[in-house]
Amino acid sequence: MRPLTYSRATDPQSAVATVSADPTSDYLAGGTTEIDLLRQYVLQPRRLVDINALPLAGIESTPEGGLRIGATTRMSDAAAAPEVRERFPMLSEALEKGASPQLRHMASLGGNLLQRVRCSYFRDPLAPCNKREPDSGCSALTGHSRDHAVLGTSEHCIAAHPSDAAVALTALDASVHTLGPGNERTYPLDDFFLLPGDSPHREHPMAHGELITAVEVPPTPVARRSLYLKVRDRASYEFALVSVAAALSVVDGRIADIRVALGGAATKPWRARRVEDFLVGEVAERRAFAQAAQVELAEARPTPMNAFKVELAQRALVRALGTLAEGTGLEDGSPA
Repeated sequence: MRPLTYSRATDPQSAVATVSADPTSDYLAGGTTEIDLLRQYVLQPRRLVDINALPLAGIESTPEGGLRIGATTRMSDAAAAPEVRERFPMLSEALEKGASPQLRHMASLGGNLLQRVRCSYFRDPLAPCNKREPDSGCSALTGHSRDHAVLGTSEHCIAAHPSDAAVALTALDASVHTLGPGNERTYPLDDFFLLPGDSPHREHPMAHGELITAVEVPPTPVARRSLYLKVRDRASYEFALVSVAAALSVVDGRIADIRVALGGAATKPWRARRVEDFLVGEVAERRAFAQAAQVELAEARPTPMNAFKVELAQRALVRALGTLAEGTGLEDGSPA
């Protein structure tokens, strides 16, 4: 048994002060991932500060027409909110496909963004892992890597980012609001998640004790026609092999606006900017979608075990964009 102190925060400032002052402390919200990692001896905090009583839940519209979603808002509540479903269907779908109903009722949006990778070597305290123990090595490079990333990898880490909601939020140009000791900060989500490089243990730029307070989604008219496509080994309670968050606006047969992000294929939620740049002004047809997908995946660095993800990501991109362009739905898992 390891001694563990538990306390409940009464206000955000005191929570930040408590955790910031103790490098062995951490926040506890839904706990759906953290408790597992505690049991596996992957995380070993000596103090947990429960933030569920803080006034950080809820969804409100911004004056500009966007949404501000509190960090402790449950995934199920955010997915079911009428304003999310109507204005940002890709986000609602990503939240609903992100976990089982039981987990969605417990997991918070802020915690979902900060969940740790599902790499089996990260979760095995006996296996070398640069995320868990810097400079110890990456077991996945020569081990089992079927579920790992093909984009944004480095010689130090190839683990895929696990969050579905983060993929949709990245496509939507969302930002993360935080509270640290004495100051508030805002991070564009695409900059919030860091590539592994030579320091894969640093997954985001926040300091210890910095607390996510809200996620803000700007007004994005194109997102009213959007979707989240998730390709996985089974239909429930499974992480993405490849996922696509996409929004599309077509005027007179040509693409006027487009937002695309990939999940499951990269070490962070991957904004497919090459796809977007390639397709703006192009005719909305599958030939163009396929060409854009090839451009996006041109720099993929697969392993022998996950090389299939390169073609799978291209097919998923074509299928998602084709579905939006044609206005027809296709069943999850069917080929593009």
